[in-house]
Amino acid sequence: MHQLAKFLFAILFISFSLNSEAQDHDLAIIPKPFSYEKVAASFLVHQATAIQTDEKSNAQAAYYFQNEVLKATGLSLGIKKSALNNVISFKLVPLKGKESHLYQIKMTAQKVEVSAATEEGLFRAAASLLQVLKQSKNVNGAYALSCWNITDKAFFEWRGLMLDESRHFFGKEKVKQILDWMAFYKLNKFHWHLTDQPGWRIEIKKYPRLTTVGGVGSYSNASAKAQYYSQEDIKEIIAYAANRFIEVIPEIDMPGHATAANLAYPQFSGGGSPKYPEFTFNPAKEGTYQYLTDILKEVNVLFPSQKIHIGADEVHFGNQHWNVDADVQKLMKEKNFTSLKEVEHHFLYRMGDSILKMDNEILAWDEVVDSKLPVAQTTVFWWRHDKPDVLKQALAKGFKTVLCPRLPLYFDFVQDEKHQIGRKWDGKFVTIEQVYQFPNQDILSLEGAAKLVQGIQANIWTESISTENHLDYMLFPRITALAEAAWVKPDTKDYTLFKQRLNVHLKYFGESGLYYFYPFSPEKFQEFQGPVQRKKQSTSTDDLTKQEKGL
Repeated sequence: MHQLAKFLFAILFISFSLNSEAQDHDLAIIPKPFSYEKVAASFLVHQATAIQTDEKSNAQAAYYFQNEVLKATGLSLGIKKSALNNVISFKLVPLKGKESHLYQIKMTAQKVEVSAATEEGLFRAAASLLQVLKQSKNVNGAYALSCWNITDKAFFEWRGLMLDESRHFFGKEKVKQILDWMAFYKLNKFHWHLTDQPGWRIEIKKYPRLTTVGGVGSYSNASAKAQYYSQEDIKEIIAYAANRFIEVIPEIDMPGHATAANLAYPQFSGGGSPKYPEFTFNPAKEGTYQYLTDILKEVNVLFPSQKIHIGADEVHFGNQHWNVDADVQKLMKEKNFTSLKEVEHHFLYRMGDSILKMDNEILAWDEVVDSKLPVAQTTVFWWRHDKPDVLKQALAKGFKTVLCPRLPLYFDFVQDEKHQIGRKWDGKFVTIEQVYQFPNQDILSLEGAAKLVQGIQANIWTESISTENHLDYMLFPRITALAEAAWVKPDTKDYTLFKQRLNVHLKYFGESGLYYFYPFSPEKFQEFQGPVQRKKQSTSTDDLTKQEKGL
């Protein structure tokens, strides 16, 4: 009893001494909440603090918060069904608004009340509360949290990040780490680029050579050992993401970028070009469609998102062999096709139909805008920033659209004019401010944009990114700007205030052992000095830019 009294006295002393200091902190949550109001009080988190859940909730948010508090502070808070004081409660309650991520936080010196109409809303609130906790100081094992009343919701539904693991493979633990940061910043779509020219990274049981042969090599080392995710790995990562309310969307690239698959099963190859050998699947063989449908059936069973991205980009890089392939020429004659583009669209329609029969939505890059894919069941990813008319065409036709243009949402572009290990486009690169300010009013005011633009996504292509440190350097801190650009109402953005909040978050990256870019003093952390994969660098452009321009 005497020890308990001493502990309570210590807590009261800490509360008194920290209360005024805690009130002086600004709210450094990223992304910025929709509305917030400071309360003249502090809430103490210490070993006796309880986490409370109601019977209607599955406690997913509470368990997440409990685990993250343990990692951040070493405190192991108990979860209870009832508690009176010094409690953080998570409750499902009706709120005005249809958004699944809508939440409220009300804080006093005695209690923190987290409320939302959905489990997802409670989870997003937990991420915000965790950020408030991380801004507080540890004094004798207690943390004085500045008190706030917060009401929050997202502007865009699609808040995405794509990782290319065909070109360089990073593995399960790195993907989980990225998912953790996505959850911390309320990103909710993980687009997983698992197949491309250099490597096939997903186990397909009916076609084992896809990984044992197609999984060999990387962009920088053609003889690297086979690296891929087993189906059990995939299930584990999907479950990990689901616990953080992140949807995982697979990409199986077709009909181009198929080189790794064609090395494994050459009977389905449509050939390529001298520069891009065995680049395509054969669009004229019936067996090709059965083969790819079998693959997608296994993908469908693994991924509960009911969305499959089929790539469908840059087919013209390597479809020249179709001009001399007897089966393709026969198909063109039978269908009265006069161009290879019509053959490409025929292929896409066939594979799109297979996806729809699995009750999945079709996702594809913006080249499909002029195809025959069904508008109502297809989402277009606008990536070619130099082709704004393609975006206008997608919206005019009624396609749901995700904005992910190279400039400013390709995170393989360098962040500073002096950087060389990564991409540039006519001397242009991607700063954190450019990410933050996207999309601009010119895009948002396009006819149909308000209804059809689902959100934004950053893409991390990995031709020039082969190590975890370099991946971190290209992702952090731009992920924070992406998160805020996707979450807040565009006309409420304020980059000056964002930079103040970002300054707090840079500390978190260092504490987590990340090798990150420091935008306020670029010389503080030098550009990552790992292997340079692209040899044809210049001060203004790179070889991929030349390729995409057709130079």
